[in-house]
Amino acid sequence: MKASSIAQIKKELQFIEKEELFEIVLRLGKYKVENKELLSYLLFDSHDEEGYIVKIKEYIDFQFEVINRENYYYIKKSIRKILRTTKRFIKYSKNIETEATLLIHFCRNLEEMEPSYKYNQVLTNMYERQLNLVEKNLNKMHEDLRYDYQMEIDALIR
Repeated sequence: MKASSIAQIKKELQFIEKEELFEIVLRLGKYKVENKELLSYLLFDSHDEEGYIVKIKEYIDFQFEVINRENYYYIKKSIRKILRTTKRFIKYSKNIETEATLLIHFCRNLEEMEPSYKYNQVLTNMYERQLNLVEKNLNKMHEDLRYDYQMEIDALIR
């Protein structure tokens, strides 16, 4: 079975009553964790972006604390998971400033982690890719924000 296009879904949603739409949203939330996370963001966190960023930063900090540091294999695996989850939270927000803030926070945690990421090429490449992604998005921001984020990036590069 082929899924309908967004345009078709949009047209159909115009004719659905409020109660039926309510049931569809609840049913959608039951099936995937990502759907539930997105609904939670839209309902509870979208109006308070700063609070959302704080929650995600706390999550990132906690995940960095519980990394198995036995060898670089486990470290890489854990950091990839943290980055994948962070990117998922960024995707919900669709806000460039949120993305920059969270990726810089991720890189700062990676920088402070022991043993250092610099002794592993995969982790070094991951770190550099995230900083490059933030720098690439700087052009889309307001000048004042761009300057602030550039200062944070420069502090990480040194």
